[in-house]
Amino acid sequence: MAQHAGYSRWCYNWGLSLWNAAYQDGYKPNARKLREVFTNHTKPLYPWMKNLSSKVYQYAFINLGEAFKRFFQGLGKRPRFKKKGKSDSFPTECYANTIENQWKTHRIKWMES
Repeated sequence: MAQHAGYSRWCYNWGLSLWNAAYQDGYKPNARKLREVFTNHTKPLYPWMKNLSSKVYQYAFINLGEAFKRFFQGLGKRPRFKKKGKSDSFPTECYANTIENQWKTHRIKWMES
């Protein structure tokens, strides 16, 4: 479970850095474009990602897109990079609020299908 939380954070931070660079260059990025670039160009470079759920990175980019949408509407602050150990979580579709292992309890965000 901790791997999925780290994967979600890694994807969110990767998307945020790419979004910031593209925006500075005058482009208008969005979550769909980020997901396409990630799936076609970046994900094949990291074989460890094949063992983790694809829903995790898809929701990471959706969350990033929503964060920027709120920022541009004036409803929130500019998205920031996520740090390990601060609200580690990842979205999934299941019926439990938490998943427990022998060391930690990992929060799960509810996402509608």
